[in-house]
Amino acid sequence: MVSIENISMEFSARPILNDITFLINKRDRVALIGKNGAGKTTLLRLIAGEEEPTSGHISKDKDLRIGYLPQHMIHNEGTTLRQEVDTVRDQDDPKSIGQMEKVLIGLGFQRTDFDRPCSEFSGGWRMRIELAKILLIKPDLLLLDEPTNHLDIESIQWLEQWLLQSGSAVLLVSHDRAFLDNVTNRTIEISLGRIYDYQVSYTQFMELRKERHEQQVRAYENQQKMIQETEEFIERFRYKATKSVQVQSRIKQLEKLERLEVDLEDNSRLRLKFPPAPRSGDYPIIVEDLGKAYGDHQVFNHATFTIRRGEKVAFVGKNGEGKSTLVKCIMQEIQDYTGTLKIGHNVKIGYFAQNQASLLDGELSVFDTIDRVAVGDIRTKIKDILGAFMFGGEASEKKVRFLSGGERSRLAMIRLLLEPVNLLILDEPTNHLDMRSKDVLKEALMEFDGTVICVSHDRDFLAGLASKVYEFGDGKVREHLGGIYDWLRYKKAQIEDADRSIDMVLRSGQASKQTVLQENVPTAGKLDYAAQKAKAAELRKAKKAVDEAEADIAKIENEIAEMEGLLAEPANQTQERFTQYEQLKHRLEQRMYEWELLSEQLDSLYT
Repeated sequence: MVSIENISMEFSARPILNDITFLINKRDRVALIGKNGAGKTTLLRLIAGEEEPTSGHISKDKDLRIGYLPQHMIHNEGTTLRQEVDTVRDQDDPKSIGQMEKVLIGLGFQRTDFDRPCSEFSGGWRMRIELAKILLIKPDLLLLDEPTNHLDIESIQWLEQWLLQSGSAVLLVSHDRAFLDNVTNRTIEISLGRIYDYQVSYTQFMELRKERHEQQVRAYENQQKMIQETEEFIERFRYKATKSVQVQSRIKQLEKLERLEVDLEDNSRLRLKFPPAPRSGDYPIIVEDLGKAYGDHQVFNHATFTIRRGEKVAFVGKNGEGKSTLVKCIMQEIQDYTGTLKIGHNVKIGYFAQNQASLLDGELSVFDTIDRVAVGDIRTKIKDILGAFMFGGEASEKKVRFLSGGERSRLAMIRLLLEPVNLLILDEPTNHLDMRSKDVLKEALMEFDGTVICVSHDRDFLAGLASKVYEFGDGKVREHLGGIYDWLRYKKAQIEDADRSIDMVLRSGQASKQTVLQENVPTAGKLDYAAQKAKAAELRKAKKAVDEAEADIAKIENEIAEMEGLLAEPANQTQERFTQYEQLKHRLEQRMYEWELLSEQLDSLYT
């Protein structure tokens, strides 16, 4: 499909990519990973044709359709949601209307949104519109740059299933570990301008990467030792005539030496600990019959719950259902609510929201911003903390007013982590953090002895952190005991029960399809008549995907058997064949995993 051949890329004479080569094949689902600034977005733009490389060449199959979702874009104006998405729909295919509705609803839109002007939607929702358009053109290759940043958990899971069943090749950048593991079967890391390509999912890659990095560090340290010894020899005997030949030989040796590079920072592990939380009352938050409306729109009503001291809870639900609104009520940024909201005795709140970044002093440096709030032993670790949140080296001396919005958000997060509070309220804290920074933050939160309310769509971040989930939807706030995956299992069972209920009533002939759909399905999982018609097509597609997976498995097993026959002869036991044999086993393992997922999906459609 796409051949990247000896690509190099420079910005202002600074190398970003250095002579990289790889192929993207049909059905590849590739996670593109690396530090911020490593060149991930640059590589996507090069493949999309939006930039030209400094050197090298990119070859693409004739008539290859590429769908590219950048992190930022200019959105169309003057159209409704339906009109905008209609621009990519196959007008000659009557089924495309159902497909369009399926995609829009999967991404979190309501049917009442279809005729709203695009200009009424926030930036996050408009990114969903662009994603819907890209999915509906059914591209051969999808290039996705942080596609989950503006999606809620349910929409992310829907997108995962779509990508697994679409047949498109995918190259994606994401800091959502669960999303990467569920979608990808190959991982390419960009590090120091080079790439490292593994035919495994992200978590498997991280294990292999750890081994590779340890080998690189050993090789680097050995080379540094050799260089030091060689330089000492040169200095010691530089002026001795009897040693001049050896000295010149060593000088030439150093000149010709290809210096190894290694990202030593990758091997570090920082543990950040919050200051001890001042003791609060037993119940930091008590909510009774709470409601909030904007004009005629009731965001939520009759919310009643209590959060105990030391609990760590998650607020989840689709965007616009009231999570951030309730947080603002707790913070007294909103006061015209109904019902009762009590803040407990001696509660000291630390609040992270996107606008926190705007409150930072623009004239202070990054280092000084943190130095002014750090106390005790933590002051000796400021540089390490800044490095963990991507402010290492010269970046720590940069003035706040020169930081991007994402950088300011990260700095506001670090500052919050160092303040002595006993109730932390975090509204989408991971949006601008890489995986390492998220791990540092999560570990610190898990050890924090105060209370935590976290609004997040990051399943991996919430897993093991939140012991209770509050679901926002349909104007209600529902309490669920257990962690994020317990809640997701509950939601899946709820939708499956609704599907079975519809099928039972339809088989009994007691009601029309439209009546059943209106009366028996919860709003969170509504299926209308068009969706029921689409289900038969979805079944056929799911069965075809399972059949294709089974055929691939049989083919790979035959190839493995042939290779084992070859390797049985000592004369055929070359390193290249052993490598091919291991690659075949990896392919079989991955395809078996995909077959299991596809089979589960097919079974769920039959129930």
